[in-house]
Amino acid sequence: MSGTLYGVGVGPGDPELITKKAERIIRACPVLAVPDAGREEKTALHIVGELAEGKELLTCDAPMVRDHAALDAAYEQNADRVCAALDRGKDVAFITLGDPTVYSTYLYLHKKVAARGYDAQIIPGVPSFCAVAARLNTALCEKSERLLIVPASHKDVSDCLEVDANLVFMKAGREIGALKDTLAVHGLLDRASLVANCGMEGELVCPRFADLEEGSGYFSVVLVKRGEEA
Repeated sequence: MSGTLYGVGVGPGDPELITKKAERIIRACPVLAVPDAGREEKTALHIVGELAEGKELLTCDAPMVRDHAALDAAYEQNADRVCAALDRGKDVAFITLGDPTVYSTYLYLHKKVAARGYDAQIIPGVPSFCAVAARLNTALCEKSERLLIVPASHKDVSDCLEVDANLVFMKAGREIGALKDTLAVHGLLDRASLVANCGMEGELVCPRFADLEEGSGYFSVVLVKRGEEA
């Protein structure tokens, strides 16, 4: 009998934000699939800490490129590795930052494994933008306010600024300067806050994004509040 693949959200960085269900699934699975973006430190593995002890570790490539063919080839290879473990009757927990349904590389693997006929399930986690709002002691949205989530590193975001909504810019690190300039042009910079590496070592909390003088790293989230109290 084949095993089950679980895509497990482990939260934004603080190990205390791992849910009880995520912890239970990780403890129960003999195989832990770990995304590897080519950096020296595997962030999700660091978050789960001792929960990974005694597990068979399965490295899954998560290349930081935008070549669709190269990405698809990597995801196919990841699916091959995971399915080989499932064929041995082993349950596999793929650990991923934040929530698996929000801009997560896990979903590509999930679709490929499910398409091959295996059981694949998603275990939600605390999204980074929720943790960021909490760290800033503010709400993401209140009353009739709308919320728009934007992947800041992928393209020009000017069109999003025309939407009447509070804005969350995720993974803004490499585009942080351009984002700052764009918000300034549209008169929104004074309504923006930033948190980088939320809950991780090197956390940076900047209630006024305008005060940021240098870069802030890949795991940067910018929140723009349009309400009167922003």
